[in-house]
Amino acid sequence: MLRRREPVPFAFLAEADRFRSNVTPPPRERASAGELAGRWLMGLTIVAGLVGSLVLGMPALSQDQAPSQSRQSQASQGH
Repeated sequence: MLRRREPVPFAFLAEADRFRSNVTPPPRERASAGELAGRWLMGLTIVAGLVGSLVLGMPALSQDQAPSQSRQSQASQGH
């Protein structure tokens, strides 16, 4: 199905990709000391959580320990 291209009603919309503004945006606000401390604390908490989960999870993932005894149920022992 063919689509008809309709003319753009305003010429400046057609030239929008070439438009350059001579107005500079205002400078970014600097983060306050509390915001910076909060960001650092949040990052440190995330890293500590990842390291802690790795430390606590490593014993469960290790395969170097042989099972000490195979557990048997009381029914298999004849009790």
